[in-house]
Amino acid sequence: MKIHKEGYKPIAISTIAFAILNLLSFYFISYSLPLLSWLIFIITFGTLLFIISFFRLPSRVHTLDSEKVIAPADGKVVVIEEAVDPEYFKEKRLQISIFMSPANVHVNRNPVSGEVVYNQYHKGKYLVAWNPKSSTENERHSVVIRHPKGEILVKQIAGALAKRIINYLQVGQKVEQGGEFGFIRFGSRVDLLLPVGTKVNVELNQVVQGGVTVIATL
Repeated sequence: MKIHKEGYKPIAISTIAFAILNLLSFYFISYSLPLLSWLIFIITFGTLLFIISFFRLPSRVHTLDSEKVIAPADGKVVVIEEAVDPEYFKEKRLQISIFMSPANVHVNRNPVSGEVVYNQYHKGKYLVAWNPKSSTENERHSVVIRHPKGEILVKQIAGALAKRIINYLQVGQKVEQGGEFGFIRFGSRVDLLLPVGTKVNVELNQVVQGGVTVIATL
């Protein structure tokens, strides 16, 4: 397992903070209040382990298939429904949403290969990611990839804890299925908007792996 590049700075800062807090605790608290000193160590060490785990980048064999839409993120499928897209298509699409908890791997991957034809960041609220309004009201970043069988919109959505959406793509860029296109810090959600009638290969509440699980068949 590797550490994602987005984690280098947060992990370095967290490690320094861990060392400073525990050195101060050792010199000024451990003699008079040993239990408090141990409590500080346990809490700070647990926090450091969580932050390292959050930015993990596990080794996986990715699914590559031009006929398939692959999961853009780790998490749980929380929405499978038809909905009108007010942003780009201006018509009804099949929406599949994946909720990413803080315990999930948070790198985002291209669900298909193709050309980026739309890329737009939107400021917004920080409603909990499973709230239906989060798709249109939360901070979000939308990308449309043109595939030979149709255009697919991938939307990174900030949740109540997510305060930074990172997107690496640009309009006109050619992307490969399974390649990294972004990262979201802490709890969040990713929406896929597919052509109506697309065959769905997952069920509600199913746990999926980014770059691995087949979401739909084009």
